[in-house]
Amino acid sequence: MGLPAEGDVDRGSDTSPAMENSASFHTLHPPLAPRAQHLSRPSPVSHEAQAAPPELRLTEDAWDPAGESAGYPPSTHRQRLARTQAARRRLLREVCAKYQPSVADQLLSRRQVSRVYVEDRSRLLYCEVPKAGCSNWKRVLMVLGGDAASPADIPHDAAHYANRLRRLDSYNRTGIAERLQAYTKVLFVREPFERLVSAFRDKFESPNSYYHPVFGRPIISRYRVNASRSALRTGAGVSFREFVLYLLDVHRPVGMDIHWEPVSQLCHPCLLRYNFLGKFENMEEEANFLLRSVGAPGNLSFPHFKDRNPLAERTSSGITRSYFAQLNLSERQKIYDFYYMDYLMFNYPKPLMQVP
Repeated sequence: MGLPAEGDVDRGSDTSPAMENSASFHTLHPPLAPRAQHLSRPSPVSHEAQAAPPELRLTEDAWDPAGESAGYPPSTHRQRLARTQAARRRLLREVCAKYQPSVADQLLSRRQVSRVYVEDRSRLLYCEVPKAGCSNWKRVLMVLGGDAASPADIPHDAAHYANRLRRLDSYNRTGIAERLQAYTKVLFVREPFERLVSAFRDKFESPNSYYHPVFGRPIISRYRVNASRSALRTGAGVSFREFVLYLLDVHRPVGMDIHWEPVSQLCHPCLLRYNFLGKFENMEEEANFLLRSVGAPGNLSFPHFKDRNPLAERTSSGITRSYFAQLNLSERQKIYDFYYMDYLMFNYPKPLMQVP
């Protein structure tokens, strides 16, 4: 069948109780919902009803002694992580209710689930956020799907370009609605300024046959005075300030890219109501907690290796400050405004605007 028109997919309603008062998870893998009826004209769902996503559960037998000896969190630690998840979901609901109060009345389009990857065996939906661990998450999904024995066996290009992972928008309308209703929806985010700097370093400070000509050339042409012929021809050598000028320009010479698009627009958290909201800053701990909660094999843990530019230091808060020191106060404030909803939704503190 052809693609439906915009807004032609119903999300399906999530009616299980919320977890705010729960201290632990118990494994929940409900059967797929009955085939949805009238997907293009669903009954209105109240904001309160949408506020409670399907409950993630974790059985005690999912935590075998071998798993704990391998570094997985003990029971009290699991309870803390569960409470953290409940608090994050609660905050996200509050922000969505304040800033997107009509979201409950919206229908979902294929475009809005185009970044969501599906792993049917473990019943996971993962929204890809570039520069927030997405390469390793794809590896994990491939292992869960039986395409590899270990994340370490999967090269970077295979994870991104040769995987057999399906995106949610590749299913028909019923398949999309059923999975949104029954599967665990996962989102991992990163401090927005650090994610931005990480993307810039990766795409513009290393050789890149796509980003230099496609983004670099128009950026240099528009924002650099007296650009050299070589720079205009290759697009290499974009400065961080030139990149920021492009990002803030309402008439950009080239479009937006997923590597620096705000997560609030990339993964539509108010619309999709994620069950698990992880953070890059605690990636291994929280990702392994999630893997145990969905019954992943005990020998599968989230990888920590860095395979793109492995000799380059990971982007840290200190490195981020050094890049933002190249901007004036107005530019720093405008970048914060650009990512304002990400800061609110995911409870990252506002960075200091005055950089020494």
